[in-house]
Amino acid sequence: MKERIVILGAGESGTGAAILAKAKGFDVFVSDASAIKQKYKDMLDCRGIRWEEGRHTEDEILLAEEVIKSPGIPDSAPIIKKLIQENIPIISEIEFAGRYTDATMICITGSNGKTTTTMLTYHILKEAGLDVGLAGNVGNSLALQVAENPHGCYVIELSSFQLDNMYDFKADIAILLNITPDHLDRYGYEMQNYIDSKFRIIQNQTKEDAFIFWNDDPVIAREITKRRPAATLYPFALNHKEGVKGYVQNEKIVVETNKGIFMMEQDLLALTGTHNLYNSLASGIASRLMDIHDEKIRASLSDFAGVEHRLERVSRIKGVDYVNDSKATNVNSCWYALKSMSTKVVLILGGVDKGNDYSEIEEVVKEKVRALILLGIDNTKLHNFFDGKITFIEDARSMQEAVDKSYNLAQKGDTVLLSPCCASFDLFTSYEDRGNQFKTCVLNL
Repeated sequence: MKERIVILGAGESGTGAAILAKAKGFDVFVSDASAIKQKYKDMLDCRGIRWEEGRHTEDEILLAEEVIKSPGIPDSAPIIKKLIQENIPIISEIEFAGRYTDATMICITGSNGKTTTTMLTYHILKEAGLDVGLAGNVGNSLALQVAENPHGCYVIELSSFQLDNMYDFKADIAILLNITPDHLDRYGYEMQNYIDSKFRIIQNQTKEDAFIFWNDDPVIAREITKRRPAATLYPFALNHKEGVKGYVQNEKIVVETNKGIFMMEQDLLALTGTHNLYNSLASGIASRLMDIHDEKIRASLSDFAGVEHRLERVSRIKGVDYVNDSKATNVNSCWYALKSMSTKVVLILGGVDKGNDYSEIEEVVKEKVRALILLGIDNTKLHNFFDGKITFIEDARSMQEAVDKSYNLAQKGDTVLLSPCCASFDLFTSYEDRGNQFKTCVLNL
């Protein structure tokens, strides 16, 4: 009798896992408590994979020898509690896919910058002619690629939720950009739980593997002292100091590896701002470790177009710039966005609060923000923190209202910045939906 694998969640990740499991001869059942998109139903149907939507049928699910869980399902979900009670192993799609490939794995995590760094690293490797796939939080499901379109190398963006259910998987090159409070609602409001999750990116690594990280992150520095990673360390920082492998010197970025030294003028980098300098350094180190030639790295670092919904310039209207940073779903992302602004800002904030501490942006908001527009169903926490600190604060219950109010409040030379600090699910289906609505409203002004 075939071993049964149950997949919970039928989005990109779950559908890919189901297709790989079917290809490997398992008895596969897919269950999603919500509605499944037609695209994924079609993918499952044409491969003869059984699925259900709008419920979790326990009798079917508890027959599983192993369960592959969508990263969006919390451990507090009743079906997960039941599986844990029954001692049925729960893994992630990435963990499952990793069993069926010996490709080189470049894995990237961090509270901020991981999508940009993932896309940039993928861009460099692809332009250099490598057989490379893009997976994880961006690109196509890793499992689907392993099943039907395998590559020799994968660049994978990993969220803490994906890392939580990874056990035997190993990154050949692990990148940890930073750790600041995020998703604390999923981690019992305990920062250390979130930190432990992020550090799973280096589990199973050996001396032959590489660990690239921001040297000046106090949380990372403390954890490295405590954990003593087995991998070869490649820290990056703004300034050169002993042991740092990526840095800026004489207005050039410098990357040192055992493959040699790469240098490039800082002002040739396509991405601007200090946070993007870190992203470029991390990608540069990874690319050098992959033996990419200097001229290829230089060309790709200078022509990378950036990531949609991350400090994306939408338009300039009557002397006011409109910038879409909808991907800024935590406080630290918003801090970076504000720090990169050289003008006064009308800031659109709000959404589903994940245990945010707004004191982190208090000073930069006071310094740069002319007006705040609070976009959410419940703005009480934001009002409690910012009332009396900023002269102009308005509420908005839709993107149209937020953009109209920002248009009226902004002065010539200002920037209207959507950088919400929060998840989008109160008024929007996703941060992409939120960003797209912002762009549509702005372009209709």
